[in-house]
Amino acid sequence: MGPSSPADHHTPGASAMPIRGPRTLVATITLTTTLTLTACDPAAEAEAPPAASATVSAPASSTSPAGSGKRTLAEAATAGGLTKATGAGAVSDVPVDPGEMRDGMHLVVADYNRAGQTSGRRILFVGVDNVPEDPNKRREHLWRGLIDYALQNGSTGTPTTAKPYQPGPFGGSLECLSLPESTDATDVICGWSDTTTAAVALFPHTTPDDAARLFAAMRADLEH
Repeated sequence: MGPSSPADHHTPGASAMPIRGPRTLVATITLTTTLTLTACDPAAEAEAPPAASATVSAPASSTSPAGSGKRTLAEAATAGGLTKATGAGAVSDVPVDPGEMRDGMHLVVADYNRAGQTSGRRILFVGVDNVPEDPNKRREHLWRGLIDYALQNGSTGTPTTAKPYQPGPFGGSLECLSLPESTDATDVICGWSDTTTAAVALFPHTTPDDAARLFAAMRADLEH
């Protein structure tokens, strides 16, 4: 039923209804009943035009309502065209503290080779899902740990200014920053967060723009 109906409004002067004859009174009761039934008729409501919805401008780094849903992370053999490293040379421990892990959370740690890569440093990915606190805070925690890892424990743990990029179809936020203080000044760290997941990745020998595009492509395969 809509916000109001004809039955909700009193006819002016209803408290001082004039005395009518029997036929007039019966007609009045019949009309009132008809109006009440019409106001409660679902078919009548369906014909009413929908109410206008308010439009809220999203942040620059959030582009899709898909980011509002609950999503999970899972390892992928290929992510964004990259191939997951396996065997003796693959990452075997957790190089970055993921923060408190609770029941129902999943931790994904993997390194990926670029097309044709057979040696050298790989792209390192660390992500968690079902984050109980603000995922932005969890991303910051992962970010600081990855910076410390990239700088071989020489970081103060405070990220430099990051630039927002398009996060892809899952929405949320995706940002990247370069590590000029690294021994290799072309290292880039990217991170994403949405309503339930947070993840970061270290991209050796990459520009922030290229790393952001690659990270968004990886996300499409790692987040579900």
